[in-house]
Amino acid sequence: MEYLTNILTAPAPNKTGKKIISQHIVEIVADSGEGAQKAGQSFAALSAKMGNGVWTVEIIPSDIEPPPRTLQSTSGIRIRIGSGVISNAGDEADLVVAFNEVAPNSRIEQAAFKEGTIILLESAWANHDDPSIRQSYEKALSDFKKRGYVVYEIPMAEECLKFVADPKRGKNMWVLGMLSYIYKRDLSIAEAQIRLTFKKKSEVVVDANLTLLHAGHAWAAENLDFQFEIPSMPADKELVVMNGNEAFALGVMASGIEVCSMYPITPATSVSHMLAESFEKVGGLVHQAEDEIAAIGFAIGSSYAGKTALTVTSGPGLALKTEFIGLASMAEVPLVIIDVQRGGPSTGMPTKIEQGDLLAVLYGQPGDTPKIALAPSTIEECFQFVIIARQIADAFRIPVFLLSDSNLATGVQPFPKPKLNAEWMSAPIDQSPWTKGIPPYNWDEETGLSKRPIPGQLGGEYTLTGLTHNEEGKVSYLPEVNQRSTEMRSHKIAAFSRSLKPPKLFGDETGDLLLVGWGSTRGAIEEAVERANKLGGKVSSLHLRFLSPMEPGLKEIFSRFKKVMTVEINYSDDVHAPLITEENRRYAQLAWILRARTLVDIDCYSVVHGQPLKPRYILERIKQEINL
Repeated sequence: MEYLTNILTAPAPNKTGKKIISQHIVEIVADSGEGAQKAGQSFAALSAKMGNGVWTVEIIPSDIEPPPRTLQSTSGIRIRIGSGVISNAGDEADLVVAFNEVAPNSRIEQAAFKEGTIILLESAWANHDDPSIRQSYEKALSDFKKRGYVVYEIPMAEECLKFVADPKRGKNMWVLGMLSYIYKRDLSIAEAQIRLTFKKKSEVVVDANLTLLHAGHAWAAENLDFQFEIPSMPADKELVVMNGNEAFALGVMASGIEVCSMYPITPATSVSHMLAESFEKVGGLVHQAEDEIAAIGFAIGSSYAGKTALTVTSGPGLALKTEFIGLASMAEVPLVIIDVQRGGPSTGMPTKIEQGDLLAVLYGQPGDTPKIALAPSTIEECFQFVIIARQIADAFRIPVFLLSDSNLATGVQPFPKPKLNAEWMSAPIDQSPWTKGIPPYNWDEETGLSKRPIPGQLGGEYTLTGLTHNEEGKVSYLPEVNQRSTEMRSHKIAAFSRSLKPPKLFGDETGDLLLVGWGSTRGAIEEAVERANKLGGKVSSLHLRFLSPMEPGLKEIFSRFKKVMTVEINYSDDVHAPLITEENRRYAQLAWILRARTLVDIDCYSVVHGQPLKPRYILERIKQEINL
């Protein structure tokens, strides 16, 4: 995969006309509720439909209704577009549209801008009736210029008032028009995107937004002295554009899963929103339970009835589901669990990214609770892995986890339109008579597998229990029964691991440094690896999709590199911090597991900024590790 380098070198736009560039990062920031995200989502979809690579990250306040014009109220979106495949949110923004002067300061705190970043700033606040707001605006304007940002004051509200009574209702589509001019977007495609966005609204609303789109475009053409062109990629396949949660929902429908039971929790809830719109059309049911515990109980009951069901959650909900996860494992009822991770512990940072649930997923239940865990690394894999998870759960009578995070949940990316396959779907429920004499847990001694009786099968009746049981499903406290039944459940993991292939390296087979990652960090890691190698480094990366069991051959792969280091978004101690020694240092979660699994001295680089990892940060750490 060839990553892109921004070839825009001038610190500010000028009147020499458009600049042809390979990629750009745009942010739209505003107060919560002003439609910045909708503008960005529309701009991203429009760009993808024009053949550009796209990745988005939503900027969501943690409070439900934060006070306006505060750092805590900043809401918006980051859109990275390019001429090639875009797999991560990139480094600092190139252009920012700000609906007020306070919102950029929130992003400055998070090191989201750089010298030369263009800020298109709403100018209405300069003449506000409140002198404190006027003073805030002037102070921010001065500060932005001192930091080396290139500021354009834009009369967004003033222009919108020519067409609508309330500029808050429409400013976002005016901004979409302005961005469409700046980046030479096709207005006919932009119009179609607006019609799609507001398809449930009246024709009056649609027409008003179309008018604002054209007004923003016309104003920009008349008043702005710069324009950028990002060449499109040749498209040899039909593409779809969606975020990870939408891809999960489509994967659910494509897999033959017929029940999704969940309780709303950020950032997982939109999976059920997508399903609620379409699931019924394909025979599915979305059940919103009264709490997280009821949700997984309903899903397990549905799975027991014959077809594998799904529950969707995030970290705090996962904690509440712990006992029922143990039941699914002990009773060997198939179940698919999507965990869209967020910042923790406790309520933590509900709208921010973290990869903090890996150890909880693998080891968070009492006793030995085998399960299979996968982690998609792209939006397309979110779709594909639901199908795989359902098939594994059915075949192995086991809970299967899909570990996503808020970066994948809200990130938008185009990928080839899937061609539906009947083999993805679950088979019809078997209601033929159960073969007499075969117990409900007829464990194969080598694989631990057994065929599952389905309620309604004549002769297949059995007791379902969370207690230790023998092959007949009868409760037993005999030492040999507990030992054997535990072994049989564990053997399923070993049997499944035999079907896995060694992971493929990104880069050379040997080198000075190997970076190992999982989940949504893949794009940033691989971009950093490419940058490092262009500087003369000998760096490769490895991205794990299966976390329980892990892909084979890891120890042999690690032996070919002088140093191995995981890159993760969860906590680890800095080895140079006070009181930290080699003996008491806490490692990042994947590093911890890999060190135990391979007995290789694996280091780790991890942060819990609540933000997607920047390729630049990873590159800086690479330089430290290999003296690049």
